[in-house]
Amino acid sequence: MIGRRDILVGSVCLAGAGAAYALTPRRHVTLLGRGTTVEQVVPRTFGDWVAHDVSDLVAPQIEGSLASQLYGETVGRIYREQGAAAEVMMLLAHGDTQSDDLQLHRPEVCYPAFGYAISQNTVTDVTLAKGVSVPSRCLVADAPDRRETIIYWSRLGEYLPIDRRQQQIDRLETAMHGDIADGLLARFSVLGPDPAASVGVLERFIPALVLAVLAGQRDVLIGSRRATALASVGV
Repeated sequence: MIGRRDILVGSVCLAGAGAAYALTPRRHVTLLGRGTTVEQVVPRTFGDWVAHDVSDLVAPQIEGSLASQLYGETVGRIYREQGAAAEVMMLLAHGDTQSDDLQLHRPEVCYPAFGYAISQNTVTDVTLAKGVSVPSRCLVADAPDRRETIIYWSRLGEYLPIDRRQQQIDRLETAMHGDIADGLLARFSVLGPDPAASVGVLERFIPALVLAVLAGQRDVLIGSRRATALASVGV
C-alpha cells in the first residue's frame, strides 16, 4: 500500500524533474549568420592594415581536446601596418555551443599554460565610437625575452562577461531563457617592452577592425546591441 509519505516524496521528485526539464536549454542561438564563417566576416585588409594567416599563436584549440569541441572555428592572423612598424596578432575563436569550460580558455589561464607569467590583469573598455565601447581585459604576459600586451573580450550570446564569475552568471541567465548560445573569444596582442605603447596600438587597431566589418555582421564580434548602436551613430 502506498503511504502518504511515499506520495509526498514522489510529488516532490516529479516537481523537481519538471523544473529541471523546463530549465534545460533547447534552442540554439548564434549571432554568426547561417553559412557564414568568422574568417569571411573579418577583412584581411582595411585602411593601412594588411594581414597574413598564422598557425603558431598561443591558441586555445588543440586537436582532440575539449577546446576543439567548444570552438568550431579559429582565425589567427598578424596584421601589419603599411608604412609603420606596428604589428597586431589577432585570434578569434568561435563555437556554436558553449559550456562552463569556456573560462578555461581565457588568456589569463591559457598563457601561463604556455609558460608565460601574467604581470598585469585589469578591466578596460575599448571605445569603438562615441558612446559605444566593449568591456574587455588588458593583460601583460611575460616570457624569457618576450613581452606580450593583450586586450581581449569574450562574448557569450549577447553577453560580454569580463571574468569567470560573470561568465557563469550570464550562462545561467541564457539557459533560463531556454537558449544554448554561441560564443566568441576575441584576442588582440602586440609584442614589445612598453605595455603603454602596445596598448596605444591596440586601441587604434581594434576599433578600425570592428568598423571595417560590414554593419550587418558585427554582431558576431560585439553582440547585437553594440552593433546596432554603432549603426545608429552612422559608422
